[in-house]
Amino acid sequence: MAVVKIWPGAPYPLGATHDGSGTNFSVFSEVATRVELCLFDDAGKQTCVDLPEMTAFCWHGYLPNIGPGQRYGYRVHGPWDPDAGHRCNPAKLLLDPYGKAVEGEVQWNEAVFPYHFNEPETSKNELDSAPFMPKSVVTSPYFDWAHDRYPRTPWHETIIYEVHVKGFTQRHPGVPENLRGTYAGLAHPAAIKHLKELGVTAVELLPVHQFVHDSLLEERGLRNYWGYNSISYLAPHNAYASKGQPGQQLQEFKQMVRTLHDEGIEVILDVVYNHTAEGNHLGPMLSMKGIDNAAYYRVVADNPRYYMDYTGTGNSLNMRHPHVLQLIMDSLRFWHLEMHVDGFRFDLASTLARELHDVDRLSAFFDIIQQDPVLSQVKLIAEPWDVGEGGYQVGNFPPLWSEWNGKYRDVVRDFWRGTDQTLGDFANRLTGSSDLYALTGRRPYASINFITAHDGFTLRDLVSYNDKHNEANGEDNNDGANDNYSWNCGVEGDTDREDVNALRSRQQRNFLTTLLLSVGVPMLCGGDELGRTQRGNNNAYCQDNELSWYDWDAVDDGLYAFVTRVIEFRAEHPVFKRRRWFVGHALRGENVSDIGWFKHDGEQMTEQDWQSGFARTLGVFLNGKAIPTPDERGEPIVDDSFYILFNAHFEAMNFKLPQCPWGDRWVKVIDTNRPVPDLREHHQFRAGEELPVEAYAMVVLRRID
Repeated sequence: MAVVKIWPGAPYPLGATHDGSGTNFSVFSEVATRVELCLFDDAGKQTCVDLPEMTAFCWHGYLPNIGPGQRYGYRVHGPWDPDAGHRCNPAKLLLDPYGKAVEGEVQWNEAVFPYHFNEPETSKNELDSAPFMPKSVVTSPYFDWAHDRYPRTPWHETIIYEVHVKGFTQRHPGVPENLRGTYAGLAHPAAIKHLKELGVTAVELLPVHQFVHDSLLEERGLRNYWGYNSISYLAPHNAYASKGQPGQQLQEFKQMVRTLHDEGIEVILDVVYNHTAEGNHLGPMLSMKGIDNAAYYRVVADNPRYYMDYTGTGNSLNMRHPHVLQLIMDSLRFWHLEMHVDGFRFDLASTLARELHDVDRLSAFFDIIQQDPVLSQVKLIAEPWDVGEGGYQVGNFPPLWSEWNGKYRDVVRDFWRGTDQTLGDFANRLTGSSDLYALTGRRPYASINFITAHDGFTLRDLVSYNDKHNEANGEDNNDGANDNYSWNCGVEGDTDREDVNALRSRQQRNFLTTLLLSVGVPMLCGGDELGRTQRGNNNAYCQDNELSWYDWDAVDDGLYAFVTRVIEFRAEHPVFKRRRWFVGHALRGENVSDIGWFKHDGEQMTEQDWQSGFARTLGVFLNGKAIPTPDERGEPIVDDSFYILFNAHFEAMNFKLPQCPWGDRWVKVIDTNRPVPDLREHHQFRAGEELPVEAYAMVVLRRID
């Protein structure tokens, strides 16, 4: 390839920007003394040219006649001084931090590391890494979005489905083989049919930013299945593209989003801005480490050779640097404005708030999001913890943010496995966790409620295993959390006893019904509605195989029917989707309060009852005539009233229904002791009557006025 000329071009936008006639290239490096742009043809032949201009530390140039599909990378000349945090090495081909597509995978040769293996602390590796590196790719900015519109589902109407792009369709018999495990597969009618039948309103995709498969995993014959090892924040992961990698993944991702939007389904991305795949000082040199290491990464202040690690993965991005903040903000805007995604879930979000050491709720990152006219309006979800000191920050994020509510998960699991606890905690989680969010100006939908997620047991495994079984990960079963929330319902692995199987099935229905009828935003872990198992592996991050892929030939049809009906039930009743907090007193002339709490004998809870550490039963009255917020037209919202009975005792319990004015006649609509809710049931119960509730079960009654 012969490059005839390069023009000065422009410093912004960063990355490779095609304008129809040529492509502008721009990359930030404050420490560089020279930057080479390296172009590769189809045969892998390399042609390098210096970027001719540097403006405000952005190195840039414009090449006419260079267009979509062009493979490229950078070589950065500058100081090699690891003790000062500088690691420039022009022998290493580097991915563009702003690249919008990547072709190929890292081949784990010694050349991709900045040191020689026999002298990791003192050597400089000058082997050329280009033959072993993936390449950034120039992409076309043009796509026919037609009449695509963001669904903009209100938070209180949202039901999130956490799903893996590949695992969801890799074994789906209704998806053509050439589309399985891809963006196109997720957009296939067979996949859409499942999402629509289930009734979810948003898919939350596990990471789709371009990521790297760790060398240690590949040595064990494993892969980084989950994808929490990002390297290019504007590029959709190439392995999920069915049509090829030289830029086609961008178009395929857009087509997937447009198709999901056509069905009213939002797309939320799980984004990993807290660290990258370059790891610590012993990690590879793939991109930012060689471009400007001390700018992009948090180095130890008194020993910059080493990295601050708040994530347990080797490095942390330097959120104090303006160009790092710009990279993240530009990435977010790109995915929302150009790729049309509807929101973001931020992995280990506490790391993003660390400006010095402590988590700062008013850090620069949150300030920038708050004032941004675009990003402040999308769905923002924090995983409110990291592994650093003081990193557990559930309830402490700013008002714009919703949070994965880890306390909800813990308390609800504890309740249903019969752990002694105060019922006050359980009541708070059921009603939106006002103790965490109300005092900061947030609404109940600040709480993203979940029982299980990708990280941990599936729901089926949660009720089936007392201990994790991660042997297949190759770490002697020492990896993964010691999941203290598993529940012993008999001999582990015993699938022959009818009573054990019935109890396990009932517990799944208990967890799902509690989740879907709690105030807040429910998040369903993909596959839980099918009875998906990972055979006790609670850390399947490296299992890109049938252990993690959905098994569509082993669907628990009864459980699926139950879940879809309860989701439909939630959608039909605003009383479960409140936008404001309960106040505990009557509204709009009602003679009873908006919520009431009862013991199993039908008497109201007292302060002493709330503090009891041994109560495992609870009755909850929800007043559908006392919903404080109007609909979009300003009309009052009026719903049925419900009485929910929870029995986490190991024996069946008789619940006495409260006397009037709470209600005179009731009809059962959900009983988790029954495989499928029957809303047509007309057997009535009267105030003061006793109603039996099976051990480890819950019942939902609707008031007949």
